[in-house]
This record gives sequence, C-alpha cells and structure tokens, in this order.
Amino acid sequence: MTGQVAIVTGAGSGIGRAASLNLLAAGWSVVLVGRRPDALEETAGMAKGGQTLIVPTDVTDPAQVDALFAKAKATYGRLDTLFNNAGGNVPSTNFGDFTFEMWRQVCAINLDAMFLCANAAFRAMRDQTPQGGRIINNGSISAHNPRPGSVGYTSTKHAITGLTKSISLDGRQFDICCGQVDIGNAATPMTARSTNGQMQPNGQMMVEARMDADLVGKQVAFMASLPLEANVQFVTIMATKMPWVGRG
Repeated sequence: MTGQVAIVTGAGSGIGRAASLNLLAAGWSVVLVGRRPDALEETAGMAKGGQTLIVPTDVTDPAQVDALFAKAKATYGRLDTLFNNAGGNVPSTNFGDFTFEMWRQVCAINLDAMFLCANAAFRAMRDQTPQGGRIINNGSISAHNPRPGSVGYTSTKHAITGLTKSISLDGRQFDICCGQVDIGNAATPMTARSTNGQMQPNGQMMVEARMDADLVGKQVAFMASLPLEANVQFVTIMATKMPWVGRG
C-alpha cells in the first residue's frame, strides 16, 4: 500500500494516533489533523515510516475543513482513505438535566464534523482520477447500546451508523467504500475514567476492563488496506471482559 494517502482526524492522541502510526508503518502518507499542533507534532515524531503532513484544523468549522482537504490535494494530488475519527463528549448527565448547550456541543464534534469531513472526502474521491477511496467512520458500541447519562453521545453515534450506510450506498457508483469501526473501552484519555469505575445501568459503579488502543489502530489499517472491491461494513472491537455482551 506504499504511496497511498490517508487523512486522520483526531490524530493527536488515542485512537487517531494509533491509526496514524499503523498506517505510517505500512508506508502510507498520512495527513495528521487535530486542534493541537503540539500533539500532532508528537504523533509525527513517533512515526516509523511513511510521510506526515500536519494540518491543525477545527473540524467543526466548514471553512477549515475545506482548507484541510485543499491542502491535502495540493500536497499529494489524491486521497485514498479518510479515518473520520475526531469525537468528544460531556460529563455523564441524566437526561432531565442535559441542556441544549451540552447537546449542541456533542453534536458539533460527533455528527456535524463527521459529516463535513466525510462530505469533503467523498467529493475528493469522486472527482479524482482514478475515482474511488475509502471512508472509515469511528462509531462506538454506543451505536448499539447506551450508557446511563449519555444521550448526546449515544444519539450521535447511532446517527453515524446512518451516515455510514448512506455513504456506502451513494458511493457505489464512484468506487467509494464506507465502513464503521465500533470501539469498546480502548485505553485512551477519553476512557481513563474507567480505571476509577463506570456507572452501570443498575446504578452501581464498576471498574471496567480496557484494551490497548494500538489494537484498534491495527484494525483501521487493515480496513484501509483492502482493495476497493471489498469493504468491512461494520466491525466491533472491544475489551473482552467489559460488561457489554449479554448481561455483563
């Protein structure tokens, strides 16, 4: 896959960093995207192979997203994969106390930004020669089952499943694939609270198992490596012992 080009959002830490490093190790050129230039520089400094382009971007801003994709095209001439990864959340809050401001904050990064980046990537892949490419959306096991107090996060991750399916259908005529990776308890800054316990549906706090984020990075790199005639539509990768399957 040497010579292929990927854009990874949220590349400064966690899953985005793990995916970027695995793609780079496989010889990809990777556009590292995030709000913090220092974090992106740190990711680039950890690379073992490939080529990096750092483009600090607020992916909730349409103008900045347009500038990002223009920079990637000007530098590399084409785009083969977007890992649409950037996301966020607010503290766990019971639905009755969840404010519209909190709702908009979560929707802006988890849904609006995912649409903006996927939309720009789709156009780039449709309009390049040869046509085609792959969009990988970061979902969550919350795209299937909610946690208590997570209405914003859960609703947006359910919406990402609809986004993934719609892109998959509309992209067929242009050789554009779209898949989704649903992640459960990768060891990242976002899941650090799991080490102190997570609220369970029965109202109890419980420490939950986590897994190495690099395993998710490897999964993303595998999905990206497939020829466009094949697609991993949905995949769940999760900590084996986390309380999700069945009743715990």
